[in-house]
Amino acid sequence: MKILVLNGINLNMFGKRDAATYGTATLDDINAACVALGKELGHEVSCFQTNIEGEMAQRIHTAHGDGTAAVVINAGAWTHYSIGLRDALAILKCPIIEVHMSNIHAREEFRHHSVIAAIAKGQIAGFGVESYLLGIRAAVSAAKA
Repeated sequence: MKILVLNGINLNMFGKRDAATYGTATLDDINAACVALGKELGHEVSCFQTNIEGEMAQRIHTAHGDGTAAVVINAGAWTHYSIGLRDALAILKCPIIEVHMSNIHAREEFRHHSVIAAIAKGQIAGFGVESYLLGIRAAVSAAKA
């Protein structure tokens, strides 16, 4: 099974930004952990990050026809306002799992709303890198259902 992990704007700065909120793991650390868990579970995990919204939409469009069975996404700030990203995700026929390193509901008011949540199978937030790993496990379960 192919699982796609998507990371949005500014998430390439994990390990360099606000360690109290995001921890010290880099995006490379997170990607390696996701790929390793995928192998352990017998699935192929690929990771993609961009700071350009159109590139993210294009990668989602590609996932529509490339055999992707589930998507795990941390859209970063796009979570809260990108209708274009939400619409691209809505095209997919596979389960979408939304993840966040921090608990977005315990942060600033503007972070409490996700435009992605309504089309996602579920949301995992507040567990740091473990949010991604829980997301992969949820994606595997949802894709098999």
